[in-house]
Amino acid sequence: MRLSTLTAIGVALLHSTAIAAGIEARPVSFQNEGVTLAGTLYLPADYKPGEKRPGVLVTGAWTSIKEQMSGLYAEEMAERGFVALAFDFRGWGQSGGNIRFKEDPLAKTDDIMAAADYMTTLPEIDASKITGLGICASAGYMAAAASGNPDFTGISLVAPWLHDKAIVEQVYGGADGVSRLITTSREAEEAERSGQPRVIVAASADDSTALMYQIPYYTESSRGLIPQYDNKFNLASWEPWLTYDAVAIGDRLDKPTLVVHSEAAAVPQGAHAFFARLHGDASEIWLDGVTQFDFYDNPEDVSRAADAAAAHFERINKGS
Repeated sequence: MRLSTLTAIGVALLHSTAIAAGIEARPVSFQNEGVTLAGTLYLPADYKPGEKRPGVLVTGAWTSIKEQMSGLYAEEMAERGFVALAFDFRGWGQSGGNIRFKEDPLAKTDDIMAAADYMTTLPEIDASKITGLGICASAGYMAAAASGNPDFTGISLVAPWLHDKAIVEQVYGGADGVSRLITTSREAEEAERSGQPRVIVAASADDSTALMYQIPYYTESSRGLIPQYDNKFNLASWEPWLTYDAVAIGDRLDKPTLVVHSEAAAVPQGAHAFFARLHGDASEIWLDGVTQFDFYDNPEDVSRAADAAAAHFERINKGS
C-alpha cells in the first residue's frame, strides 16, 4: 500500500502519538576533538529512573540533521523500548565545527564512534547493549564505526547507500564526471583554506544548480525541508565522498548486521555487494516497491524497518 500523498499527515501523527505516549526527547551534548556535538536522547514512555536500557545510536542520510530521518527512527526505537540517540555531526545542524556542511565520511565515522563512547557513560543505558542504526549514506559510516569497536554489539542498515568506485562512476557521470567533481572539490578545499568556503544549496525545487534538484523529501516542506535543515553543501565534500569505498567495509565488519533495503531504493547493487562480503552473523530483508524516500518518513515503511531493526537488536542483546 502506498501512502505518499498522506506522508505529511502520517509523520505528524507518528510524532504526536509518540509525545502523547510519554516519550521524552531530551537535549544532550558531547565532545569530539574539542568540538561540541548536539544530540537528542529519546527515552521510552515506560522508562523508570535508575533503569539501564539497551541503547541505539541512529544516524541519517547525507547532509541531514537530527530532526529529520535519524530523529524519527530514534523515536521509533524508543517506542520499542530502547534508549536512542540522534545527533548532528560536526559542522551540521546545532553542532559546532569550523568546517561547515562538508560530507566527510571519515570525520562522520569518527563522530559516530565518539557518540557511541558517550552513550556508554549515560546512566540510562546498558553499556554492554549498544547498537547502531545507519540510514542511507551513514550506513557505511556506521558499519565502519562499529568494525572492531567494543562499544557496539551489532548494527542495522536501513536503505543503505553503499558505493564503490564502479558504482560512483555509474551514478556520477562516468570516470570523466567523477574527475571533474574531484577537481571542483580540490579547488573548494583550497578556497576553504583561504577562508572562502564554497557552499551551494543542498536541495531546491527551482534552483537547477542545487546538489539535489527537484528531489523528493529534501525539497518538500512537509517532509525534509524543515526550518532546522541547513540545506547547504560544501563543494569540498566531493573528493572524500566519491573516493569512499563503503562496500569494502563489509570485509572487516565483525558485528551482527541486518540490512533492510528495496530494489526500488537507491543503489541496491551496492547493498548486495556489501552483503556478499559479510561473514558471520548477517541477515537481510528486501521490501517490495519501497523507494529511498519512503524509508525516510513513510509511516508504513518506517514502521516495518524499525520493527526489523528492533527484532535484530533484541536477538543480539539476549545473547550478550
